[in-house]
Amino acid sequence: MLKRINWSAIFTGFAWLVSLAGVVVLLSFINIKKQTVKCTDVKILIPGADNFIEREEIDQILREDQGVLLGRNIENINIHKIEKKLQSNPYIAFAKVYVEMDGVLHIEVKQRQPVVRILNSSGQDFYIDNDGLKMPISSNFTANVLVATGNITEVFGSRVDTLHTKLANDIYKTALFIKRDTLWDSQIEQLVVDQKNDIELIPRVGDQRIILGNADSLGKKMTNLLLFYKKAMPQVGWDAYRTINIKYTNQIVCEKRDSTAIARKRKTISSSDSLRIQQKVADS
Repeated sequence: MLKRINWSAIFTGFAWLVSLAGVVVLLSFINIKKQTVKCTDVKILIPGADNFIEREEIDQILREDQGVLLGRNIENINIHKIEKKLQSNPYIAFAKVYVEMDGVLHIEVKQRQPVVRILNSSGQDFYIDNDGLKMPISSNFTANVLVATGNITEVFGSRVDTLHTKLANDIYKTALFIKRDTLWDSQIEQLVVDQKNDIELIPRVGDQRIILGNADSLGKKMTNLLLFYKKAMPQVGWDAYRTINIKYTNQIVCEKRDSTAIARKRKTISSSDSLRIQQKVADS
């Protein structure tokens, strides 16, 4: 007895063959098209408000690496080499390069985003970006980020690099935490590392040293500080304490000023800043 023919399988196989043939034809067409299409324009997109790198600098990188692009066959443009060259720039985190069939070369660049600027004990000046990588300062642009100073031994070797000390990692974690919180981003303006390697937070409102210590249990420490701001500060005033120590997660230790110093400090605090920060604390 003859076996029954499986027409469904035959049609499925035929459909796959037709599809495969179509793909081959399409790829052949694209390859032929690439051999004839020339580069008609170069469009560069650099999103974001930071301007560590300008279009003119990218144009210069392209000229030095590829020569003249306009009028060149697109098959002779090595987009992977362009991407690699752009990503070797210390201010560029990611680059995407592609060519459309109308000959337009598109270059999309994502800049590195610094979260803190480091002034180390050796006098070096560099940023740490939001991925925890060191990057150089720029003559084109100064980022509006926290500044960390004091007893910082982390060095910058003139290239994008990872962090090598626990202290630098703690500074990075602290700066990132502050940047992501609207209250602390408004209130904390500087980080200082003392001789004990404790990180201190310098507030915009209230003239005291907030001793953080390290970034261990950072969320808990900052929650404790917020509760202290809400409960204690309205009672004693924003200038009553010389230091607020939050390095221990189960307690806050404060050092008070004398009454003469408090009266003197009250004259120096900006009322607009004070009201703005106090309102943020109340709303948190």
